[in-house]
Amino acid sequence: MTDYLDRMDALPVHSVPPEVPPRRVLGALGPRMLDLAGRRTWGAHPYFVPVSHTVRARAIMGPDTFLGVEQAVVLDTDLDRAREVARAHVGGYVEAAPHQTANLRRLGFGDADLIGGPSDRLVDEIVAYGDAETIRKRVLEHLDAGADHVCLQVLTADPAALPLPEWRELAAAVL
Repeated sequence: MTDYLDRMDALPVHSVPPEVPPRRVLGALGPRMLDLAGRRTWGAHPYFVPVSHTVRARAIMGPDTFLGVEQAVVLDTDLDRAREVARAHVGGYVEAAPHQTANLRRLGFGDADLIGGPSDRLVDEIVAYGDAETIRKRVLEHLDAGADHVCLQVLTADPAALPLPEWRELAAAVL
């Protein structure tokens, strides 16, 4: 990635250079990528992370870089129904994304959390669910942990449906 950034920086500009250089962020999870993001880019956009990762990311990157984390949410107060949607989301990453599993292990999640379906503890830390106020509190936890921005990914029982009602309700609560 360092070589890639070096090559990007060396590209000639064939137009009028912008007054402000373009901002670039890295999708960074591990300590080395977070360090690189902090040193060489405007910041990082970690995805599929609990609040504990936000604390670590801010410590690694320092106070002066952008940290925009993703937070998956299910706007549903029925715990069983919400956790079912959340578990399907988390399970897909645990099964098919080794880099995410490696990151979860770095954060202290073990075989009991990852093998045979994601544990309640893992699901609860990756996905916020409940009413809009509960989700707002999770957003505030990320902000208090050092995030500059929290991107909400709304999950529903129908992943093909556009979650317009949920977006509207959450916008009123978190903006």
